[in-house]
Amino acid sequence: MRRRSRENPKSLLMNLNQSSDRAVTPPCLAGPETPSWYAIYTYPRQEKVVTRNLEQRSTEYFLPLYRSMRRWKDRNKELELVLFPGYVFVHASREDRLRVLQTPGVVRMVTFNGQPAVLPDAEIEALRHGLEQGIYAEPHPYLKVGRKARVLRGPLAGLEGILLRKKDRLRFVISLDVLMRSVAVELDAADLRPST
Repeated sequence: MRRRSRENPKSLLMNLNQSSDRAVTPPCLAGPETPSWYAIYTYPRQEKVVTRNLEQRSTEYFLPLYRSMRRWKDRNKELELVLFPGYVFVHASREDRLRVLQTPGVVRMVTFNGQPAVLPDAEIEALRHGLEQGIYAEPHPYLKVGRKARVLRGPLAGLEGILLRKKDRLRFVISLDVLMRSVAVELDAADLRPST
């Protein structure tokens, strides 16, 4: 009777790398010294608490927020709400991950094949730049299918997303596949081009 090898995929990958002239590295893994963007999952409604704790630990973070008008019986109030509820983005090296995970309020890191998923710098920076420029954004259900388009001009230039119409306005939905979350932003049709 033949026994199956119990090597895990990571050790198999390391063996392949050693036996090959060319290193094969999955796209979701970063080098140990290179700081990368990761998504961390927080306890419900603890995103702002987590960011305060990360700030005390001198860890770079990004918490996308949007403004929403809420109506109560006696008044209206504009609130600053979390764009991706339950998530905070951190910029850290692989060595700093343990310190991030030990931060009060953090549940875990978003992973891909058992490894912390590295988010593309360009997407995080474009989202950050767009929010700083005052684009209107709001949470949107994650979409897998739809007509894809690319932003030509403005703070989100270069990003791809899905077109959507809502109440005679053109909405552009940016989807983060790793988180399975989407954000809808209002853009002018002239700033978009269909993707191929």
